[in-house]
Amino acid sequence: MTRWSRFNIVSVTLGLAFLYLPILLLVIYSFNASRLVTVWGGFSTQWYGHLLRNNDMLNAAWLTVRIALFSATIATVLGTLAALTLVRYTRFNGRILFSGMIYAPLVMPDVITGLSLLLLFVTAGLDRGFWTIVMAHTTLTMCFVAVVVQSRLLSFDRSIEEAALDLGAPPVRTFFEITLPIIAPAVFSGWVLALTLSLDDLVIATFASGAGAKTLPMLIYSQVKLGVTPEINAICTILIGVVTVGVICASIVTKRREVQRQRDEQAAAAA
Repeated sequence: MTRWSRFNIVSVTLGLAFLYLPILLLVIYSFNASRLVTVWGGFSTQWYGHLLRNNDMLNAAWLTVRIALFSATIATVLGTLAALTLVRYTRFNGRILFSGMIYAPLVMPDVITGLSLLLLFVTAGLDRGFWTIVMAHTTLTMCFVAVVVQSRLLSFDRSIEEAALDLGAPPVRTFFEITLPIIAPAVFSGWVLALTLSLDDLVIATFASGAGAKTLPMLIYSQVKLGVTPEINAICTILIGVVTVGVICASIVTKRREVQRQRDEQAAAAA
C-alpha cells in the first residue's frame, strides 16, 4: 500500500485547486444577482432568464450543437475506418504516409491547421459557413477517434471473427454483427471525445467560418473582449453541466458494455 507524504498531498491539492477552482467560481457567480461579476450581490437566477431571451447567444449555441453533432458523427465513421485500416492491413504501399496524415492533427498547432484549411477553402472557391466548419472539425477530431478505436482493436480477439467467417457469414455482416458491437464502447467514447472537441474549438472555427456563421466559443470570445457579463457565466455553467453529464453517461455506458463484453467472451470460452 502506497503511503502519501505531506508534500504529495499538498501538491495534488494545489494542482486540483488550480484546475477546478476557477470553474467553481464561474459557476457560483453565474447565480450572482449583481451585474458586476466580481461583486457578490446575492443569489439569483435572473441571468439564466436573460440568457433565454438573448437570441444571438441562442442562435450561436444551436449552430455549435449542430456542427458538433455532424462533425462528430462523420469523424467517428472515418476514424473507425482509418483505425481498421491501420490495424488489419499492416502492409500496403503508403501505409507510413497514411498513418502520418491521420495523426498529423494531433501534433499540429491549431493555428497551422486552421490557416491551411482556410487556404484550401479559398482555393476551392467554397463559401465559408456551416459546412466548412463541419469539414474543419471533422479533420481535427477524426484522428482522436482513430486513436481510441485503434487501441481497442489492438486487443481484439480475432478468433471470434474467424469463427463467424467459418460459419459462412460474409465479411460485411461479420463486421456489423460481431466486430462493431464489441468495439462499440471505444467507438462511442471516440464520438463523445469528438463532440467535446468540436464544442470547445475556437481557433479552427475562426478560420473556417464566414459571415453569419458564428459559433458559441467565437461569440463568447468576442464579448469577453468588452468585459465578462453574467450571461457569459450562465452559458458557460450550462456548457459545463452538459459536458459533465455527457461524460458521466458515456463512462457508465462504456463500463457496462465492457463488463457485458467480458461476460460474453467468458461464456463463449466456457462453451
